[in-house]
Amino acid sequence: MKKRNQFLSYGCQSIDEDDIEVVVETLRSPFLTQGPKIKQFEQAIADYVGAQYAVAFCNGTAALHAACYAAGIGEGDEVITSPITFAASANCVRYVGGTVVFADIDANTYNIDPAEIRKKVTPNTKAIIPVDFTGQPADMDTIMEIARENNLVVIEDGAHSFGAEYKGKKVGTQADMTMFSFHPVKPITTAEGGIIVTNNEEYYQKLQLFRSHGIEQTEYSADQGGWYYEMTDLGYNYRMTDLQAALGLSQMAKIDTFIQQRREIAAFYTEAFQDIEGIIVPQQLEGTNSGWHLYMLQLEGISRKFVFEQMRSLNIGVHVHYIPVYWHPYYKEQGYERGICPIAEMWYEKALTLPIHLNMTVEDLSIIVSNIKELLKQPK
Repeated sequence: MKKRNQFLSYGCQSIDEDDIEVVVETLRSPFLTQGPKIKQFEQAIADYVGAQYAVAFCNGTAALHAACYAAGIGEGDEVITSPITFAASANCVRYVGGTVVFADIDANTYNIDPAEIRKKVTPNTKAIIPVDFTGQPADMDTIMEIARENNLVVIEDGAHSFGAEYKGKKVGTQADMTMFSFHPVKPITTAEGGIIVTNNEEYYQKLQLFRSHGIEQTEYSADQGGWYYEMTDLGYNYRMTDLQAALGLSQMAKIDTFIQQRREIAAFYTEAFQDIEGIIVPQQLEGTNSGWHLYMLQLEGISRKFVFEQMRSLNIGVHVHYIPVYWHPYYKEQGYERGICPIAEMWYEKALTLPIHLNMTVEDLSIIVSNIKELLKQPK
């Protein structure tokens, strides 16, 4: 077993001097927020994924909240999503008063299973929030088919999948709205930040309104004067700053390189663990190309807790993503019970996240692989 001198996190931002320079330039500019960098960043994201519109937010959770608002979700509406995700994928529904319905995952892809979605659709269903877990796109063709059959809105949670591909196209235009996150562990970062991309002009207008207090210039404004505005709905202050947008624009110049490096790390892991007894490597849905935000193994015949603690003791930041959302105390209090998504729960008990980011070296990868192989040899 080999111990690293310093702790290796499961994820980490990649910042260079160009990134630092553009942020400093923005600090010296007239606009720290509500300035030109926001629109530039939004346009860069829209162009990259092939969407007509993009609206930036202070973080991905705020962006999901806004998407639920734009979709008209409210009291009495049900929204179907995956239990294997960060809590925000479900919480955004609760923020607008909707009811979360969890559909089980596919055992091979770890994404929400369209067959399970079909089982959960009721007359009260308003929307579906599929999650591109680990960076692998969900089965969007089938999900959109279900949505069209039932007149549902689809909000794709692409927090993990910026730069990923579905059927030869970048993720971002398959759903009615798609959210991307720019947290430091994501493919590109704005420190914190999120965005919604869409081809629907009505959603675009609502998203803009919602992120800035529900305030807008109205027809009445022209009569009053250029200073006059009105709050036409209850919105939030969910704006991104120019500092964040400037960093994001600089990061966008490197996105393809970042994604390619992640794919190379994932390929290294898969080759190393492919035929090892006690390990199941992740599979990709046909027609997709993951952005590999996360790389997750399933462990069999050995305690996940044992492997986790041993690897952490060696300064290797393995992790677990995620506890099924409805296991959290808040959702238990809402009446959700264990057992409603059995495949997700079985998968969770075996899942282990390995470090994957651009600051890793080949030596880091070799140490991770060799240590896990050694641990599998331990007495069961």
